Formats: sequence, structure tokens, C-alpha cells
Amino acid sequence: MDVDTAAPAAQVSIKHGLPEIEIYCYLLVLIFLIDHKKYDEAKACANSSIARLKNLNRRTVDVLASRLYSYYSYVHELTNSLAEIRGTLLGLHRMATLHHDELGQETLLNLLLRNYLHYNLYDQAEKLRSKAPRFEAHSNQQFCRYLFYLGKIRTIQLEYTDAKESLLQAARKAPTAARGFRIQCNKWAILVRLLLGEIPERTVFMQKGMKAALTPYFELTNAVRVGDLEVFRAVAEKFGSTFSADRTSNLIVRLRHNVIRTGLRNISISYSRISLADIAKKLRLDTKTAVADAESIVAKAIRDGAIDATIDHANGWVVSKETGDVYSTNEPQAAFNSRIAFCLNMHNEAVKALRFPPNSHKEKESAEKRRERLQQEEELAKHMAEEEDDDF
Repeated sequence: MDVDTAAPAAQVSIKHGLPEIEIYCYLLVLIFLIDHKKYDEAKACANSSIARLKNLNRRTVDVLASRLYSYYSYVHELTNSLAEIRGTLLGLHRMATLHHDELGQETLLNLLLRNYLHYNLYDQAEKLRSKAPRFEAHSNQQFCRYLFYLGKIRTIQLEYTDAKESLLQAARKAPTAARGFRIQCNKWAILVRLLLGEIPERTVFMQKGMKAALTPYFELTNAVRVGDLEVFRAVAEKFGSTFSADRTSNLIVRLRHNVIRTGLRNISISYSRISLADIAKKLRLDTKTAVADAESIVAKAIRDGAIDATIDHANGWVVSKETGDVYSTNEPQAAFNSRIAFCLNMHNEAVKALRFPPNSHKEKESAEKRRERLQQEEELAKHMAEEEDDDF
């Protein structure tokens, strides 16, 4: 009889256990199934756990729920079914917003951005990001992911300056242990800097644990720095599979114009006059209309201010203007003037921003306060004199 009465009691305790324990068990089982690569069973477990979470509204579950959301999206990514859960993630984000679950909002926003970017839906990702409610970041890891996704969106939208800032900030804020994430941030940051016309420092490629992963981008940077289109093509073909896996192939295509412009700048510095045919040959433009292409490239570079030259269309050559001594012009004076004006403006703004106690200029020292102050000064002087006598 004792055994028969004990069984229902145990069943009741399990049935009416704490929701936090139930969600934690879901999380443990899901991680176990993913580790053992039982993805179909993990997918079923994740769906059941999300269905259970929808019926809960407890702030003590928020942290566990955010982890569960991440694994829910991860297991669908492993099974190539991210598009199926987009509606569910949007519903969960709406629910987290209504429940004021800010950690859940952070996590779900990043998962939705990752979902959109996985299918190259950059416009939809930007619309979601711009309209999502903003609040102070609660998790450094989620904030780093958000900066990384923001940098990728900005890069595709040709906003390279903002993209560079977001990607470098994500790489700096990322934990040291998150090596794979930091490698991805550095890969995109290197390409963005190249697209901006900058050459990353060699130390960027020699970071501990990243040298092998960044080798293709190091060779790509050398090709862009030299301005050799043939070397650039060779590097793009050699590491084509790596760039495709990193989903940066479209950015590599954009870099071709930068390589041509760098080569053209080097030619402009080396030659005071050179024919368009020779420019096409040096830039290795292997097209039927190579001379016409070279002429359009030179004209665009002159318009953008990349080179200081003129095109003689009648004779078919490019005449570079001589670079004079910059110190014989007024440019150094203008530069110093702008810097001095900036410093003075900063000083004036700092003075304006100073805060003082209200009516401090109107308050006058009373006779009693003045008497106390003089007495304290006399005592201090007497004490210092006694210390000097003791020293002697």
C-alpha cells in the first residue's frame, strides 16, 4: 500500500513542478540532441519547447527562454529550414515586446536579422532593424552580434564608413574566446576598409589564432595595394571557394574597380604623358574595346579627383599635371587654420558646458564665516610652525 500511495504523490510533484525547471530540462535535452547530431529529434524538441514558452509569462523564465530561442534557430539552421520559423520568430518578438522582455527582444531581433541575411534579404532586415524598439543593451554578446549584422547591412547598402565603425566595434567588444566570430568581423572589416581605399595594417592579419583564416584576405590586400589586376584575378580564383563560403564574393567583385584605380594612380605618378592603349595594356584590360574602357576609366578617375590629369582625345593620350611643392602654396596655412579653429571651437563649447551652483556669484561671505576661516588659517600656521621647531 505504501508503494501505491507514493507513486501518485511523485506524479503530482512532477506535473505541478516549476516552469523554470521544465524549460531548463527542455534546454538540456535540446543541447544533448544537437551534440549527438540527432537533428530531427532536436527539431521536434525545440518546437515543443517553444509551444510551451508561448503559454508562459514569467520574468524568471526570460534568461532560459533567450537561450532556448538561440538553439531553436540554430537547429533549424542546421537542417536548412530557417525560412519555416521566420513567422514564429516574429510572433515571439512581438510577445517579448508586449511582456517587456528586453533580453528576449535582443536575442530574437538578432535571430531575425540572421534569418534574413541567410537568404540575402538585406532590405527586409534593414526595415525590421529600423522599426524595432530600441533600448539599452543587456547582453554584450547579443550587442556584438547586432553590430556585426548592422555592419553587413551597411556594407551591402554601400554605407562603408558606418559599416567599418560597426564591424570594428563588434570585433573589439567580442570576447577573446569567440575566435570564430572575431575572424568573421575582421574579414568583413578588411574588405570594407579596402572598399574605402584604405590598406589595413599588417598586424590585423597577424593576430593570434587568425593568421591562417585571414591569409586569403592578406593576399587580396596585397593585390589591391599594388594595383595589379592580373594578381587580383589570380587571388580571386585561387581562394574563390573561401570567399563563397564567407559570402563575400560580391564584395570581391566590387574591389576590382579599386584595383584599377590604384593601378591608374601609380601610372599617373610614373608617367607625365602616356597613351590610352598603353594604359589599357598596363591595367591588363583584356576586352575588345580596351582603349575605350581605359578612356572611360581615366575620365571617371579625373572627375572623382583620384588623379590630376587631362585627356587629349585627338592624340589619344593622357597628360598628367606636374605635382608642385605643396609648401609653396596656401594649403598648409589653410590646414593649420582649420585645426586651430577646431581647437578654439572645442574650448568654447567646453566653457559653455561648464555648470556652476545657482547664485554662486551673489553669495557673500558673512562676518562669522570670515572669522572662522581666519581662525582656522591661524591654527594651521601655528601647527606648521610647531612641526618645523620639532624638526630642528
